[in-house]
Amino acid sequence: MNGRFREPQYRVIDDAIDGVGAVELGIMSAARWLTDPRTFLFTLSRYKFVAKMLAGRINVLEVGCGDGFASRIVRQTVGGLTITDFDPEFIADFRRRSHSDDAMWRTESFVHDLSEGPVPGSFDGAYLLDVLEHVKSSGEDLFLGNLCRSLTPDALVVIGMPSLQSQAHASPASKEGHVNCKTGDGLRETLGRHFAHVLSFSMNDEVVHTGFEPMAHYLLAVCSRPRATTTTSQ
Repeated sequence: MNGRFREPQYRVIDDAIDGVGAVELGIMSAARWLTDPRTFLFTLSRYKFVAKMLAGRINVLEVGCGDGFASRIVRQTVGGLTITDFDPEFIADFRRRSHSDDAMWRTESFVHDLSEGPVPGSFDGAYLLDVLEHVKSSGEDLFLGNLCRSLTPDALVVIGMPSLQSQAHASPASKEGHVNCKTGDGLRETLGRHFAHVLSFSMNDEVVHTGFEPMAHYLLAVCSRPRATTTTSQ
C-alpha cells in the first residue's frame, strides 16, 4: 500500500491500518461527533486523566463503558483492561469493532449490572465516568459496595460525573438520565463511605484543575483504600 503519499513520512499511515482499515467510531462516539464534536473531545480528555492516574496498574475495570471507543486510551497504559456495561447493545457494538487478535490492545468485555452484584474477578484499578449520576441515590451505596468488593485492598479508583450546578446548562436528553448529580461536597461524602481516601478535582471543558467547585462543569475523584474488598491483592 506504500507510495500513495507525496512525502515518505506518511507511509506510517498505511503501516498502521494495513489489514485493519480505517477505524469506525462506536455508536455513542459517532453520535457525539456528528451532533457536537466538542463533547467528544471532553470525553477523550477524561479518559486521558484516567489513563494517567491508573498507569501501571495490572488489572483494571471500567464500569459503564458505553461503546468502549475511548477505553483504548486507558488500555495503552495498563497491564490489562476489562470493560463492562449493563446495556447489551453497547457491548455488542464494542465487540463488533474490537481487534481481539491484537494482544497489545486486547480488552475483555461483558454485560454486567453492578447494582446486582460485584464484577467477577479482582481488580487493582477501576474507573467510572458518567455513570454514578445515573444511579438513584437510594441505590448508590449498594452500587459502590459491589464495586469495592470487586477490588483488591490496594486498588486505585477514578470516578467522574457532571456537577449538580452544571445541570442548569444540560440538554434535555442529558437531564433525562441524570438522576443523581452531586456537588463536590456531596460526592466526597458519598465516596467517603466506601473509600478511606478521596482526592477531588474539577473539570471545565477538557481542563482538569483544583479550582472553585461550584463553577466546575464536571467532578473527578481519585479514591484509594476501598473499605470492602476482595480477599486477594495483586
